[in-house]
Amino acid sequence: MNDIWRALSDPTRRQILTLLRRENLTAGQIADHFDMTKPSISHHLNVLKQAGLVDAEKQGQRIVYSINTTILQDLMGFLAGLTRPGGDSTGA
Repeated sequence: MNDIWRALSDPTRRQILTLLRRENLTAGQIADHFDMTKPSISHHLNVLKQAGLVDAEKQGQRIVYSINTTILQDLMGFLAGLTRPGGDSTGA
């Protein structure tokens, strides 16, 4: 869970997730939306992958990134549990 919070704490990573919500993209396509180096984008993508928030699928010479909605649904369930009296919000 800590990896997820760390990944979501950065505005660039949140913007990447917003882009991926619309469509699957390669790292180069993602980089086109930012004014930063491709290695910086790669770092952000790696943080998102480590947190399980994005999936990477090799398609020929390219790697296509997609959002992992399962992790986000789990996170939303955790947050909803915080608002319910007696709800399980341990994240376990």
